[in-house]
Amino acid sequence: MSFLDCEDLLTLEKTDQSGDNYHVPVMPDEVVALLRPAPGLLFLDGTIGGGGHSERLLEAGAEVIGLDQDADALREAGRRLERFGSRLRLVEANFREAAGVLNDLGEHRGLAGALLDIGVSSHQLDTAERGFALMKDGPLDMRMSLSAATTAAGLVNTLPVAELSRIFREFGEEPRATQIAARLIALRVQHPFQTTFDLAAAVSSVAPRTSGRHPATRIFQALRIAVNDELGALREAMETIPACLAPGGRLAVITFHSLEDRIVKHFFREHSQEWVDRPEWPEPRRNPDRIFRLLTPHPMDAGVEEVANNPRARSAKLRVVEKLQEPAS
Repeated sequence: MSFLDCEDLLTLEKTDQSGDNYHVPVMPDEVVALLRPAPGLLFLDGTIGGGGHSERLLEAGAEVIGLDQDADALREAGRRLERFGSRLRLVEANFREAAGVLNDLGEHRGLAGALLDIGVSSHQLDTAERGFALMKDGPLDMRMSLSAATTAAGLVNTLPVAELSRIFREFGEEPRATQIAARLIALRVQHPFQTTFDLAAAVSSVAPRTSGRHPATRIFQALRIAVNDELGALREAMETIPACLAPGGRLAVITFHSLEDRIVKHFFREHSQEWVDRPEWPEPRRNPDRIFRLLTPHPMDAGVEEVANNPRARSAKLRVVEKLQEPAS
């Protein structure tokens, strides 16, 4: 699994994320080149963040419907992109709701492209009050949408050991999942966890640092994924957004760790293979589920210069498919 290491997190958390640096878009040149925006074309930005990717699409003359479940991100995107007027429409929603949003907007044109930039934003990491960053003391929150009911503190303080262990193991691939879960449950009886520093210190007490990565890095990631149902949202988006694409429309997804990337890779492969061969079949058959042409047989990575300027980009992988003009027969 690829994680932002301790040095990356410190760099991000010390960066001034105000103004145009609210959230630095990853691989913007590659995204624009593959999505091919042009006047009159409609694009969905399912995770608009600070508006960096959408700004490039709008500058090319395209229309954009921008979604984000974080109201702060929508306010920043609206400020940054105000000059584009009615060519930009912003909606507070999770990208798993994209099909419903398009329907509610009465937008029945097929999308020329859709972009999902998965994961936590630079601004969320930089804002201690949001509780994402283990290097900043703040409430143990981690909600991307502040209207959501479940917080990281809620999970840590109420779930049984087996469920906490499962979350740490499945979403963080933490080898000490059971030991850490047991330790947290023993400590919460004395004092419920309230802050990020509370949790980071507790994890360090059972899993001391052995490398440059803070021992709580995997635990924070696992809780964040669980709080926001990130993998469930991604799977749902993968199943529903393709139907919103026009023939020839493109879907681009940027992931930041192997759990996300595995979902995207398998879905794109399953729906882009022309032939399928199974052991019980006498010979290969045409894939009845083929709806895409795969444009990135191998994921694209950020370049050396971009990674030097934006450490978050180091873990990023970009995969892109194009919807076939006609579905497989």
